[in-house]
Order: sequence, then C-alpha cells, then structure tokens
Amino acid sequence: MNMRAMKAMAMASVMLPATYASATDLEVTHWWTSGGEAAAVKELAKAFDATGNKWVDGAIAGSGGTARPIMISRITGGDPMGATQFNHGRQAQELAQAGLMRDLTSVAEKGKWKEIIKPASLLESCTIDGKIYCAPVNIHSWQWLWLSNDAFKTAGVPVPKNWNEFVAAGPALQKAGIQPLAMGGQPWQATGAFDTLIISLGGKDLYMKVFKDKDAKAAAGPEMAAIFKAADEARKLAKGTNVQDWNQATNMVVTGKAGGQIMGDWAQGEFQLAGKVAGTDYTCLPGLGLNQYLTAGGDAFYFPLLKDEAKSKAQETLAEVIVDPKTQVAFNLKKGSLPVRGDVDLSAANDCMKKGLEVLAKGNILSSTDQLLSPDTQKQKEDLFSQFFANESMTPEAAQKRFSDIIAAAD
Repeated sequence: MNMRAMKAMAMASVMLPATYASATDLEVTHWWTSGGEAAAVKELAKAFDATGNKWVDGAIAGSGGTARPIMISRITGGDPMGATQFNHGRQAQELAQAGLMRDLTSVAEKGKWKEIIKPASLLESCTIDGKIYCAPVNIHSWQWLWLSNDAFKTAGVPVPKNWNEFVAAGPALQKAGIQPLAMGGQPWQATGAFDTLIISLGGKDLYMKVFKDKDAKAAAGPEMAAIFKAADEARKLAKGTNVQDWNQATNMVVTGKAGGQIMGDWAQGEFQLAGKVAGTDYTCLPGLGLNQYLTAGGDAFYFPLLKDEAKSKAQETLAEVIVDPKTQVAFNLKKGSLPVRGDVDLSAANDCMKKGLEVLAKGNILSSTDQLLSPDTQKQKEDLFSQFFANESMTPEAAQKRFSDIIAAAD
C-alpha cells in the first residue's frame, strides 16, 4: 500500500466511532501464545487492569510473521486495536509516517524514558522524524544455545561449553537416539539461527559489515563462506526435527529428546514453565559460548490513533504501565527477556538472565537485523534460509551467492 493510500486510511480510522464494550476496555494484539509467553502477558494485563482499565487480549497464534500482516491490515483498514506489539525496528515505520500511529513523545518525556531506557538504541528504534511512537517492553536477543543436561548425560558426553563442542557431540547424541539440534520449520527460525552463527562464530565486525554497512563483498567473502559451512553443519544436526513451532522445538530440549536449540532468550520462559532450573536441568550459552555479543532487539507496543478520548487516555496509561519498574520485573522474569531499564530489582533473576545482564553490562550489545534491515530484505532472507535448511540439495556456495545478492540490494 502506498503512502498516499495509507494517509487516507489514517483519516478514515480517526473518524470511526468507538466499538469497544466500555470506555476503558483496550484491545491489545500480540503474538505471544506459547505457555511461557502467555504467563508473561498475564503480568502485563494484571498491571494494566490494576489501573481501573481492562486489558482485552487479542492474541494471534502463529508468530510475528503470521500476526503482523493481520495487525497492519486492521490498522490500515480502519479497524484499529488499542495497542499492538511489534519488534523494535522498522516494522511500523510506514504506519507512523502515514499518521496511523499515536505520538507518545509527551508520555515519554513525562516518564523520562530517554534517561531510564537502556540501551539508547531501543528508544531510537521507536523514534521516527523526531517523535516517539512506541513503548519498549523488553530486550530480546537471539544469540543463545539452549542445552539439555539430561540429553548429554544419556549420551555419555559432557555438556558442551560452546558451539564447537556441541557439533563434536552430535554423533554421540545421534547414537543415543537423541535429536542433536532442534529447529522448527518456520522461516524466521532458520534465518534467526543463521544470523546468530554470523555474530557468534564470525564476530561483531563481520556482522556489522554485512547488515549495517550492506557490504556485498564481505557477504560473498571467505569469512562468510565459513559461516555457511557452519550453517550446513547445523542443517545436518537439525535434520529430523519434524516440528513447526519454536516452542515445540524448545520442548524437545526441555524433555531431553533433543540436545540443544539455537533460539532467543524467550525460550527460557518454556523451561521455567516446566519447572526446570537453569544451570542444573539446562544450560544456556550466550553467543553460543564463543563471541558473547547479543543483539538488543525485542518487543515494543505501538498505539494506533483513536478518536475515543477515554481509550486514548487508556493508551497513555498502558504505555506508562509497560515501562513501570514493577511491571518490567514481573513481565521479564516470566518472559526470559531482559528489562529495558537498569534501575530495577533483579535479585530473583536466574542463572541465564544473569548471564544476559553481564553481557549487557559489558556493553557487548549490537542492533538486531530488524533494526538494520527493511522488512522486505528480512523477508528475502527468511525465504532463502527456509529453503536452505529444508533442502539439502542447496549447496552452501549457492546459498551464499543468493545471500550476497540480497545484501547488495538491501535497503
């Protein structure tokens, strides 16, 4: 949809009458539907309901790739919700520029968000043309390897300390009838795992050259060839997973049916829900145990422009609740993510969250690909790596050629 059409929709949506049950009911759409995610959402809803408003849950199953088009269609089609989840980055940029999203600058200034939200890149990702359009709720990072301690005990090998040891343990896991690497079939999981290999095996400089600088020469070079070789190894270790959703793959690790999974820190919520103890029942390796850099992406809530004054006020209240210190602790402990503010009490943090906080304290934080690449380029990457991990006939060399072409044309 072009910008002119979106602006027309913006005017139409503002003029629509309110259709909610009461003045303080606020429909909130998101794609948090796994067990751990649902437990975290309840913390947000409980905090918002405590203000006298009512959280009307609008969960959409199927991950962000499924949910985002539905959310965008509703907003541009004149049926906006009260608030909606997106990832930090460029996913809502056109909606904001078209006048469809609520300007939260006054709320942010009142709450001193620029002073308390760290790293600063989170709020910068919410800022378009000098105005703040979203409330960051967490810091999520992709660069984690989750390991089942029981699986390695069954296989008779030590729990790996890094990706290289994990690859070496693959044959022992297979001999014991254990799936070495669990990976769901959705495209975003494949591309997330690949991006993780770039940072954790290739390092910060390679990652930034490729995704920030859009350096096609680096994307086609020998350092990236080594990453594609590692991706080929991961593809072989993941063969036979036979599940689609990320949390199904995580459950294989939780139950000891798989040795490990490359997945973001939200996986931790599934382990916690199952009563597993970090450092005892499972092991987490930030940076795959190698280059301990994490991307500071995550989730934020955007607020479509509404005509109803009561709902608009409730939007402001929800934005304030999301950034509130108590909400930050309650939500992120359940979600497995890190809080967006550093002045909160995290004495209840488990072993894995502490590891993440240590990386954050060192400043080893990079922008996520959602922040560095357009949604169109991200989709091209997802298509490529979905095919690569599903089709062993695609060689690493052929995949790298396609990848370098995508980076050369990236915006």
